[in-house]
Amino acid sequence: MAIPNKIGVIVDSFKVGVREGLVKAKEVGTDGVQIYAVSGEMDPDNLSSAQRKELKDYIISLGLEISALVGDLAGHGFQDKNENPWKIEKSKRILDLAVELGTNVVTTHIGIVPDDVNGEVYHSMQKACEELSNYATSLNAYFAIETGPETSAHLKSFLDTLSTNGLSVNFDPANMVMVTGDDPVQGVHNLKDYIVHTHAKDGIRLHQVDPRIIYGSLGFEPLSHEKLAEMATGGEFFREVPLGEGKVDWPAYIQALQDIGYKGYLTIEREVGTNPEADIAKAVQFLKQYK
Repeated sequence: MAIPNKIGVIVDSFKVGVREGLVKAKEVGTDGVQIYAVSGEMDPDNLSSAQRKELKDYIISLGLEISALVGDLAGHGFQDKNENPWKIEKSKRILDLAVELGTNVVTTHIGIVPDDVNGEVYHSMQKACEELSNYATSLNAYFAIETGPETSAHLKSFLDTLSTNGLSVNFDPANMVMVTGDDPVQGVHNLKDYIVHTHAKDGIRLHQVDPRIIYGSLGFEPLSHEKLAEMATGGEFFREVPLGEGKVDWPAYIQALQDIGYKGYLTIEREVGTNPEADIAKAVQFLKQYK
């Protein structure tokens, strides 16, 4: 199967800083990059107009493009109505930055969508996400929710309640395999109207687990990427492993993406491991076998 999809990588996965990560992304043969834009040098508050232009020009000079920014503010996502005002405004500024840098996708976690559709948490999330979705649509852009915390069918039912598709999906097959045990192939078909970006990652599930323990929820420890990395390395519930070594059925998953007409990025994410550059280089080659 000759797939049309470009291959990207999250530059932060190299763990060497943005500039050096961009160079390494070019060296391992990717077409584009995704960059965390939440804090530090990539925080929208820390980038002047001149710095944004310089960064965009530098990325273009490397022959790369930005597939998306990461705008994940961690914590409880948008479950806490008291936290939502600043998180919504910060998310909007990250999307503004993305558009200025030449991409129209920001990936994020919104918190686990509760089963109780009549509860306060569900309505708090719905209200926040409706505002973000409308804002994204006004810019012809997307906030793309990462799959994993809930089943694809439940996520779709939540997205279907919003008035626009400015809130869409960043499809991560490994998260589904590792946490909910959901089938990524079925997930692609369930979410076919919403997928605007994907993460290329692999993993295995060791034991069944309440997703709230992993991704955080009100009343549970909040989401932290450091905690997720620890769990993926030596936790009791799942392991993140190099592409092709886990339980994602890559031929079937890639075929499902082609079946729904997905033409966007396959962006490599490597959150664990002692030699991420080697793992990412292997991942690029693994994906290129489908091109």
